[in-house]
Amino acid sequence: MRRGRYYGKKDRENKRFETKAPVRLKPAADKSLKRIFAEIGIPEQTPFIPDPFQLQALEAVQEADCLVTAPTGSGKTWIAVQAITRIFQKKGKAWYASPLKALTNSKFQEFSDIFGPENVGILTGDRKENADASIIVGTTEILRNQLYDAMHLGETLNTDFVILDEAHFLGDEERGVVWEETMIYLPPRIPLLMLSATIGNAHQIADWLSTIRSRPCIVIEETRRPVPLYPMVIDPSGMLLPLLGSVAVKEKSRMSKKARELANSSKSLASGRKLPPFGDILHVLETYNLLPAIFFLKSRSDCDYALNLCEDYPLDDPQHRKRLRERVRGIVRQSPHIAGHRQLKSLQHLGVGSHHSGQLPAWKLVIETLMTEGLLKAVFATSTVAAGVNFPARTVVFLNTDRFNGTEFMPLSPTEFHQMTGRAGRRGMDQVGFAVGVPGRYLDPFLYAELVTSDPSDVVSQIKINFSMTLNLLLSHEPDQIEDILTRSFAAYCLAEIQKKLKMKKIAYEAPSMLNDSFQAHLQFLQETHYVSTNGELTSAGLWASRLRVDQPLLIAEGFRHGVFPNTNPELLAAMMALFATERDTGDALNHRILPENLVRAFQLVRRTLRPFIETMRLAGFETRKLSIGPAAVVYAWASGMAWEDVVTFSESSEGDLVMLMLRTADNLRHVHALGQAFPDAAKTAMDAIDLLFREPVVLDIG
Repeated sequence: MRRGRYYGKKDRENKRFETKAPVRLKPAADKSLKRIFAEIGIPEQTPFIPDPFQLQALEAVQEADCLVTAPTGSGKTWIAVQAITRIFQKKGKAWYASPLKALTNSKFQEFSDIFGPENVGILTGDRKENADASIIVGTTEILRNQLYDAMHLGETLNTDFVILDEAHFLGDEERGVVWEETMIYLPPRIPLLMLSATIGNAHQIADWLSTIRSRPCIVIEETRRPVPLYPMVIDPSGMLLPLLGSVAVKEKSRMSKKARELANSSKSLASGRKLPPFGDILHVLETYNLLPAIFFLKSRSDCDYALNLCEDYPLDDPQHRKRLRERVRGIVRQSPHIAGHRQLKSLQHLGVGSHHSGQLPAWKLVIETLMTEGLLKAVFATSTVAAGVNFPARTVVFLNTDRFNGTEFMPLSPTEFHQMTGRAGRRGMDQVGFAVGVPGRYLDPFLYAELVTSDPSDVVSQIKINFSMTLNLLLSHEPDQIEDILTRSFAAYCLAEIQKKLKMKKIAYEAPSMLNDSFQAHLQFLQETHYVSTNGELTSAGLWASRLRVDQPLLIAEGFRHGVFPNTNPELLAAMMALFATERDTGDALNHRILPENLVRAFQLVRRTLRPFIETMRLAGFETRKLSIGPAAVVYAWASGMAWEDVVTFSESSEGDLVMLMLRTADNLRHVHALGQAFPDAAKTAMDAIDLLFREPVVLDIG
């Protein structure tokens, strides 16, 4: 295998990545782009002057809730900082909630620099520092859980101001329910500032909030990008063409004649499933000063193998190479796991990197740092990099107009596309940004053109009932009160709007009560399994089970009920909690004979004990997942001291997936620790188990 190849894959597995016989692209550009390319450069440094929408938001939040919707990179964080400053100067407290732990860690550092580390705390589950600080930065799940606790204790949340960053996550299929619950439960006395990417139904969301919180919610909209975007396509010859007839993005722009001709032709830079000549494309972009660039690719393996296709274009500036090598050495010095990373040579020799969820957090931080500091020519990434990571470039490159949603590939929505193009053009560093479409099997050129000029998507309610929500609402509410809470959901509000419109048109319509029906089904099951009494109150088991705010609380609760968990063995307890940390069935292909006997016995006891309960859940219509020993074996190996490299080999998983398994297992253990009153031994052991899991490279520990 020659130097630079994608290590760890067999040659036959890479055949689909191979391109045709090398055909050098000849850098060229349509003459209509000459004027645009002339604008490329660094803006003149001038004193910061807030944009009108930023000042309007600050004024609005003094008298009402406020929803700010603006393009990525337009300066929404500045609004948050100024609003927090006002609260801080009045000796008040503020809570800043964000969707991603990486983003939360970044904001924690940023706010610590601004307000002083003694005044800022962080709560992410993995990190709990300075929890009584005036300014708390944390994940939205932690904020929601604090609201649960406050309702249970009959107290009010100990803060004077809440900021929900990335508020469009309200429409996230998996986690949107957390945002909606937070908005519903937050006491009206606490002002709410929501920062969001551009969304189509901001006023509808604001009207809903005004209704349920009995206070006005003002929408501040900004549609202008801070850095203008110019979309293009690249012809297989190497010529850059304007995508739109007007060159610049306008409301009703149409595809340019040349782009349409290319779209209707069979020309392709990425025929079939083969990848295009990325080195040549980089050469074209570099010729016209369009780097650095982010290439959005379809899969992790595509991102990794793309580095090999850049081998003919190494960094040609000796000073650049020297600065890059020195910076890399400085970053990785304290982390042996990334100091020997298989992509390190490509990074230093070619100035390109790969970034996706299959990688170690420490390695992703290396790529993010180098890209942010302008030391890389390009990064090949999956679309997940568009959400929540400060990862700007001059150009973004699209090879596909669809995105994997965890189940299947679906066409990009306007909001997703705008988030991705929001990385094109660095405020204060670029005067213009660019998007480039690469013709191939997975790029629909007409959809690409449509997305560029489309209005942002509407946010749709994703609220759904689960057992954790039901238990926690029953902590502080009677069943009929919970039914009233559900009528305050965004979903119920939207259905009521539909009902009004149909009544005006004299169309018969009965608003569905799916949420309430689902709540009643969950309540009935909890009563039948004795977590809730017949009068709707939590039993003693229901009280401690409500502390399990995880994906599968009842299965873990049943395990404790039957005493089947190894409550004094941290390695085994971690392994058993891993059974409930996977998002889908993982199979059970491991040979039990090669596993430690105590692990196999513990697993078989848990599986045998829980099997009847799982079947009862299934017959009642609730989603269930088979318990597989695979995740338990991997977590047990790591908790027992096996070297990381050996765990990777043993698991046959990517390092990023392994880290995620460890973190989710640790989250389950953290909630077991919350059962201290009912199960003190298990609670103590759970913390010991977390310590076993939280060592490098699972935890980020680089200088």
